[in-house]
Amino acid sequence: MFDDCIQKTANGVILTIHVQPRAVQTEYVGVYSQNSLKFRVAAPPVDGAANAALCQYLADQFDIPKRSVVIESGTGGRRKRVLLKGLSVEHVKQRLGCYGR
Repeated sequence: MFDDCIQKTANGVILTIHVQPRAVQTEYVGVYSQNSLKFRVAAPPVDGAANAALCQYLADQFDIPKRSVVIESGTGGRRKRVLLKGLSVEHVKQRLGCYGR
């Protein structure tokens, strides 16, 4: 199930993400429709605020610099592909709690 959402690349890991802006808090929710990970973001989708909040959240969760989080595609929509530079699939799955689900 997570293989469609978390993919290994030469530079790190690509996450396929569905973002829900204007949430009460920024958080990882789980799998959304079997092919993306769902994140709620407290920021509104105005002037890149939701994208910035998502990138900061991912950087904090994975203990990587914000510059290591790159939105590869989907900056203007809810569905995004985000590169986490220098991480392994196993590390990402562990941090998101994907094992045992």
